[in-house]
Amino acid sequence: MIPTSPFSSLEALAALAVTFVAWKFLRALTRKDSLHTVPGPKGSYLTGCVAEMFHADAWDFHNSLAKNYPGIARVPAIMGHSVLHVSDPKALYHVMLKDQSTFDETDDFLRVNKLVFGPGLFATMGETHRKQRKMLNPVFSIAHMREMVPIFYNVGYKLRDSIRLEISRGKTEIDILSWMSRTALELIGQSGLGYSFDKLEPDSEPHVFYKSLKNLMQSQASFALARIVVLPRVADIGSPRFRRLVVDLLPWKRLHDLRDMVDVMHNTSVEIYESKKRALEMGDQDLADQVGNGKDVMSILLKANLAASEEERMPEDELIGQMSTITFAGMDTTSNALSRTLLLLSEHHDIQEKLRKEIIDAKREHGELMYDELHHLPYLDAICRETLRLHPPVPFVVRQANQDAVLPVSRPFTSLDGKETNEVLVPHGTTLVISVMACNRDPLIWGPDAHEWKPERWLSPLPDSVVNAKVPGVYSHLMTFVGGSRACIGFKFSQLEMKVILCLLLESFRFDTTEKKIKWQFVGVTQPAIDEPSAGAPKLQMPLKVSLL
Repeated sequence: MIPTSPFSSLEALAALAVTFVAWKFLRALTRKDSLHTVPGPKGSYLTGCVAEMFHADAWDFHNSLAKNYPGIARVPAIMGHSVLHVSDPKALYHVMLKDQSTFDETDDFLRVNKLVFGPGLFATMGETHRKQRKMLNPVFSIAHMREMVPIFYNVGYKLRDSIRLEISRGKTEIDILSWMSRTALELIGQSGLGYSFDKLEPDSEPHVFYKSLKNLMQSQASFALARIVVLPRVADIGSPRFRRLVVDLLPWKRLHDLRDMVDVMHNTSVEIYESKKRALEMGDQDLADQVGNGKDVMSILLKANLAASEEERMPEDELIGQMSTITFAGMDTTSNALSRTLLLLSEHHDIQEKLRKEIIDAKREHGELMYDELHHLPYLDAICRETLRLHPPVPFVVRQANQDAVLPVSRPFTSLDGKETNEVLVPHGTTLVISVMACNRDPLIWGPDAHEWKPERWLSPLPDSVVNAKVPGVYSHLMTFVGGSRACIGFKFSQLEMKVILCLLLESFRFDTTEKKIKWQFVGVTQPAIDEPSAGAPKLQMPLKVSLL
């Protein structure tokens, strides 16, 4: 008898694996891409333009797409696949509204968000997502926002007093990003969770939750390729305990840093949730004695959840998932929008002075500016709108076609086979990058000055080209807060927060630029960093010169 080699089984498995990979490669190589006639940039067969499109310095690539292929473009992806870059308003209307059941969040996006935030709004779809939004909608209504204004001012006063203290100590250059991030977290903490994260004092140590949220997007960006290529294929292998063991054993520091951030967010959310639940069991008075006086989002949500029918009620893990989701959404985007606004004001002193006069005159007439007074300051509103138009905190979102679809465009284009085309056949499984930034800056919609920051454009009736474009966003003809059933649920909260904080700061301080060059990172949520050579990731900060009026 001839003895069998102990390696024969392994060799057979290896041969099968190689054969499978080779088959997939040849199948991809010979597959006809139905998007092949859509104009777009060139890229390698293996990796396409994925690195260029999702890199932290991807601004030039995205700007070139918008300029050279306005409205729609085919972008090469991995192994000959295609990504569709979309900013045409008619196409966006179909993706976001008319055919939104056909174009939903990608499986990869939902998996990542469930791992990071839990099963909250970012990680659910279909009926589960609908139920969650239905439960949350009342606490983001205008009526509820009115009740939030005193909480916003109390937090804003702490911020103002701390900056004054820093200036009195001789400090002239202040990291505005740090203060805006800490303030945004405290605002969403008190009004959203009924919890205080930060005393907002110059010498106090920021909450560990703050550090995790602040660095989360930059950390995730370092895994862009692994997230796109590897995660979808391993996310469901084994049990959660097994996957956690694998993560712990891998000698990968960046992965461990991300793991620790997620742990902090989850554990803090559980701690706050348990505290809320105990207070709710003790009665309304115990809730009223907590931060937020029982009017915060989570207190109201817990009450509503208990009163809901069994079919509409959210399970505990979804409630906890909402906490990390709401806190991240409320802190990261708004803090960066505020930072961007203050940077722009420091670069345009005439606009800063005009806005300051509007705020001071309004305070002389009305005293403390509450909800209605804040929303009747036309120049403040114009500055917020223009900043959110030109510099949306989230420059793009991603969708996936869950069946074959036809996507019409408002502007016919010439396909690569020379035909004038006014629609695109989108195959099942195609990833669509919805360019919020390109749509917001489209010269055919906003005019030849679309790439300029001009708040005055909002003080006159908008041109017909804006109104007739029918951009499907929920906010002011813009895609900044997206549209449809997955539009940003807290966009009114964000606007109110920006207006309160800008009023308090501009009536007290003058802002000027420093010699340091600010580099905005393209990492899902745009973030400012100092543009200087560094061995590691750029340090997230945005220094400005701040002086007392």
